[in-house]
Amino acid sequence: MQLEVRPDPAEVGRARRWARSRIAGSGIAADEPLAETLVLLVSELVTNAVVHTGCPAVLRLSLPGTGAEAVTVRLEVADASTRAPVPRCAGGDATGGRGLALVDGLADRWGWSPEGAGKRIWCELDRCEQPREGAAVAYGRGLSAYEGLAFEAV
Repeated sequence: MQLEVRPDPAEVGRARRWARSRIAGSGIAADEPLAETLVLLVSELVTNAVVHTGCPAVLRLSLPGTGAEAVTVRLEVADASTRAPVPRCAGGDATGGRGLALVDGLADRWGWSPEGAGKRIWCELDRCEQPREGAAVAYGRGLSAYEGLAFEAV
């Protein structure tokens, strides 16, 4: 399933609402940590596409069917920019610049690849019956190794 996103910051809220409505029928409970993490990742990746490219983007979600126990959820955002995500340091008072650091800390895997005249940034979350031992959050590795380091998707 996919959603076309206009290059307008208001689209980020629409993308979050769309993702929540898709999660509702997937067997993932709205109050499950995976659902909230997925919505946060949608917000971060769509924000990057809208803010840094100024072009339309496409949000894609691959969700499980109802009743799935252990599954992988995949989120992709394709945009019209060919520039790779670039690491950058965000100052302590900066109000932005931490989006891909959050993605790195919360997703089980993420990456990017060229797609047509642009690129696709993707991330995956594994839904497990038990959170991983030592995990800082239910569905991620934590951000301690990335303090002060931010990534910019352009």
